[in-house]
Amino acid sequence: MIVLLFPCVVLGALVLPAHASDPRLAQPSSSAPRTASVSKQNYSVDLMQLYRESRLEDPRVIASYSKAQSGVEQENQAFGSLLPSVTANAGFNRIKQTNLQVDEAYNSRNYTVGLTQPLYNKAAWENYQHYKSQAKQADSESREAQAEATVDLAQRYFAALAADDELELVQAERRATQKNLAMVSALYSKQLAMITDLLDLKSRVDSLAAQEVDARNRSRLSRVALAEIIGRPVNEKLSRVRNDVELKVSAGSLESWVNLAITENPSIMASESAQEAAEAALRAGKGGHYPTVNLNLSAQQTNEGYNNSLAPQTDSFVAGVGVQIPIYIGGSTSARVRQLYQDLLTAEQQLVATRRQVVKELTNSYLTADSSAEKIRANHNALASAEQSRIAAEKAFTYGVVNAVDVLTAVQNEFKARRDLLKTQYDFITNLFIMSRWAGKLSEESVESVNAWLGSNDSADMFQ
Repeated sequence: MIVLLFPCVVLGALVLPAHASDPRLAQPSSSAPRTASVSKQNYSVDLMQLYRESRLEDPRVIASYSKAQSGVEQENQAFGSLLPSVTANAGFNRIKQTNLQVDEAYNSRNYTVGLTQPLYNKAAWENYQHYKSQAKQADSESREAQAEATVDLAQRYFAALAADDELELVQAERRATQKNLAMVSALYSKQLAMITDLLDLKSRVDSLAAQEVDARNRSRLSRVALAEIIGRPVNEKLSRVRNDVELKVSAGSLESWVNLAITENPSIMASESAQEAAEAALRAGKGGHYPTVNLNLSAQQTNEGYNNSLAPQTDSFVAGVGVQIPIYIGGSTSARVRQLYQDLLTAEQQLVATRRQVVKELTNSYLTADSSAEKIRANHNALASAEQSRIAAEKAFTYGVVNAVDVLTAVQNEFKARRDLLKTQYDFITNLFIMSRWAGKLSEESVESVNAWLGSNDSADMFQ
């Protein structure tokens, strides 16, 4: 009877501190503990450091900058067609004339400067508006590409952390199981444990050894994925989520986030600019039916006369206005207008589709992050309970109340709870990045605010 009551007393004594030690979560502060060592073994990098490196090394980010700049230069080209064009010509000739009266050779020269200024050209003006909208579209697409690259970096960072966690968890579980195996082996040698308990523990240790090989490979592959966008091998330790921070979604409602996304999302802004560009292109196509008016100024100096004859030097100055009226060019202008109208309809529908996609993706990420925040709190409690359950099972085993399989199950449950907690934390933070991306709020400040949640937690304390 005493043997049966003692494990219960031990279990009760261990459960009470579990509630007292329930983790109290706090907002991230700037005074997060950081490692003071800079040795190769202890040096770690955080998300912000890798983010800054990726801004300089990620080909997608660099290409997005170039694409935006290309759009600006296209706009400048279109604007140049509205400004005056100035040309200068110089000619030097050696002329020989022979007829019944003249047989002579002489040199001639002529200099001409001309200026043409469009006074009215609807097609050129609307073409400028078209490329102006396309430049805005390219800028929005560039910001969307950078936001997507930021989300990808965060996903790869926390995927690498999860892979490192899995490796260390498997190693820690193997050590714990090996410790229990040693204890059972000692008891079995004294004929105080059953062979089935010993074999179960040996089987689990061997299984964990195989899992460790697989986990180590996944950890290496996750670093390769990070190196792809950083441009160098990432062999440093990665900063982990601190234990003293509260992970929660912004106080804003889902409706406020959706309204923000409708006005600030780069994809929507790019689609709106694409529609504006299509409208301007349609107006430019219709401008092919309109007349064009140009102001022409020219100055000429020459010593050539009629039929290339030698003449006294003459200075000529001409000012004029030219009007060109299109009448018929085979119906190509009307066909182009019809084609541009269909392009406009396509752009309008693409805008509708983009808005719907943004609302869907934002809603999904918001709800997922919100539920993950609740799940994190539940997983903290589950881990605390699993830890106490494992300790109680190990104590109870020493008194013969439970068998080794029960202890093995308790150890597995504890490490499963650790996996679930870490995975939920990483999923939550990743969904915050995704939510900010679709809301158009993802920036360097967003990365910095999330980076404040990371610190140099000792993995030995987390996975012991």
